[in-house]
Amino acid sequence: MVQSINTKVDLTIDATAYTGLTDYGKIMIGDKGFEFFNSRDVRKFVQIPWEEVDQVIVSIMLKGKWIPRYAIKTKRNGTYTFASKKPKDVLRAIRVYVDPANMVSSLSFFDVMKRSFKSIFNKKKNKQAK
Repeated sequence: MVQSINTKVDLTIDATAYTGLTDYGKIMIGDKGFEFFNSRDVRKFVQIPWEEVDQVIVSIMLKGKWIPRYAIKTKRNGTYTFASKKPKDVLRAIRVYVDPANMVSSLSFFDVMKRSFKSIFNKKKNKQAK
């Protein structure tokens, strides 16, 4: 069994971790960090101390009424993506330990498309200018 890094637990909830294949388990948010434990395989777990969290990236749809997933970007080890049953409760619990300025929303589908079209047209303009 894996030892938890938390001494006090604020929230425990069912969740999905997108680490290669989807893993089902529980998210535990406490005073020392963010933890995900797989429900079937005890060797598959993610423990992120609060000092290591760089940003929390939230995917927002329908003007904030639906949050399908969120990601935690660490300072050294990359980005971990999760989904849970009550994402607003999870994000409120995370906001206690992470600065709200470091919690950002991801780009929407239309923002991504707009950036790609601008990039294509800028490349064409640069080629014509040369």
